[in-house]
Amino acid sequence: MRTIIVCNGKNMQPLLRALFVFCCVLLSYACGPAPGPRAVGDDLTDLPLVGLSAEWTSRFDEGDRLFEVPYTAGDGLGPLYIRQACAACHAGGGRGPGFVEKVAQVEGDGVTPVAGQPALPLGHTVRRLMAGGARQPLEAPSQPGLRQSTRVGPAVWAAGAIEAIDERELLRLEAEQAQRGDGVSGRVNRVSYASERSADLAFHGHRKGDAVIGRFGVKARVATLDDFTADAFQGDMGLTSPLRLTEPANPEGLLDDHKPGIDLPLETVQAVADYLRLLRLPARRPAPPEGPRLFEAAGCATCHVPSLTTRADYPVPQLAGVSVQVYSDVLLHDLGACLADGLTDGDATSSEFRTAPLVGLRFSRSFLHDGRAATLDEAVRLHGAEGSEARAAVLAFERLSDQERAALLSFLSTL
Repeated sequence: MRTIIVCNGKNMQPLLRALFVFCCVLLSYACGPAPGPRAVGDDLTDLPLVGLSAEWTSRFDEGDRLFEVPYTAGDGLGPLYIRQACAACHAGGGRGPGFVEKVAQVEGDGVTPVAGQPALPLGHTVRRLMAGGARQPLEAPSQPGLRQSTRVGPAVWAAGAIEAIDERELLRLEAEQAQRGDGVSGRVNRVSYASERSADLAFHGHRKGDAVIGRFGVKARVATLDDFTADAFQGDMGLTSPLRLTEPANPEGLLDDHKPGIDLPLETVQAVADYLRLLRLPARRPAPPEGPRLFEAAGCATCHVPSLTTRADYPVPQLAGVSVQVYSDVLLHDLGACLADGLTDGDATSSEFRTAPLVGLRFSRSFLHDGRAATLDEAVRLHGAEGSEARAAVLAFERLSDQERAALLSFLSTL
């Protein structure tokens, strides 16, 4: 039996209207997700700070749009690249799903950098994807004495808060920890400001070559969000800008791509940097009442400092002169050979890492800089290897009762 629909003058118009709506729905999916907050479970992410002015809100929206853009060869992508969009490594402002592969020359123990950390001819980053006329990817060299490691893209929710933290707070924590007797002694990573162009923003005011405190990156080698953004465009996508004028090294020695000259205007870099500055910290979930006490008692709060004060003159009013809960001291700590990656960054050694901010931790599905820990319990325990500054805290964690450990881990899962 067949059903035949006859489209006469009376029923044609409703059918055409339905078909039109159906096509619009298909087109909306084809063009990507609608702009605005993205749901992660019951949570909303990718939200701006509360109370922004119309000008700052416009900056957030423009930066958010550019953060999602998948760049192509015509935009200057390549010659070699890792991902096509910022959001590919920081979906919804979160951690991952993208990652970067690194290689380093190490001694026989597999973690100690060769003296002087001689630069590999084409750098320490693997770039397998090609565009802009490239035909040869950049793989890890096939030679003895190399260590390969992974770096998972960090969450960027707390980026503005971290940039805004008063430098005196970081120096205070460095001085206080130097007086401790439990092995914890974090330090700032003093780096040379790397921008090719003299900075003219009130956010930092540094000039190329200035010695500044690193705040961003696994080893805190980047000082400002403008630098962080330009660095990611160049290193991950091969997109040059006035802050990063050259293409990353590649096996074919290509000096440019399908878009001759500088790929991105400074305004694009600044818009994305502003988007990072203006992201709201995720709201906290209710925590077990004993959680913060146990976090403090075990010694976790020594490095993962719950809150720090920002500078009073930070240009975003919502982040100026306030307490921000990022759960980090933004200092370098030695975590021992177990977590060492064979790489140095600025003054940071192979086994030193910036204290990872714990804000938004509940959105992560893997933990530590390389994602090797599948659970929070595993991540905590991996901090406790021989030679790690966090060993005493991990031993204190292991001395807790099963119920107390569960409460502490439950607290972490609310951040």
